Amino acid sequence: MNRCRSKPLYATVSLRRFWRALAGALGTAAVVLITSPAAMAQVPAGMGMVRNFPEAALRGNLTINGTSDATLNGNAIRMAPGMRLLSPQNTLVMAHTVLGQSFKVNYVIEPSTGMLISAWILTKAEASQPRKGSDSVVRNFRAESDSTQK
Repeated sequence: MNRCRSKPLYATVSLRRFWRALAGALGTAAVVLITSPAAMAQVPAGMGMVRNFPEAALRGNLTINGTSDATLNGNAIRMAPGMRLLSPQNTLVMAHTVLGQSFKVNYVIEPSTGMLISAWILTKAEASQPRKGSDSVVRNFRAESDSTQK
């Protein structure tokens, strides 16, 4: 039994089938490029639901600089390893998809490390509601010489 083809594979495929397959592949590639991560990086608006934020959450402007670094109210801050950035629909937003973008957020800083642990991107309606903010984020570590606040 001979398993070798007498003709090469490209000789058995008709040109019409080849061009159809090529057109389909190019069409698929175009769809992938149009829906690339750069186009999908936009955070959509909220869907009208009411979200409850923790009492400890403060208001501020957050800019994601890297996967572990951010700017909060104009000051550099580290993001905790388990930091959650939530969209207006309460879905998780991966930090690498929004690099360089600024958002109005409610945020929580982890007390033990001073790192940013959670942030909620706000809708215009949520941002218009009053909430106390914090402009005191200068560094996310404490030294023995720091005064203790009670």
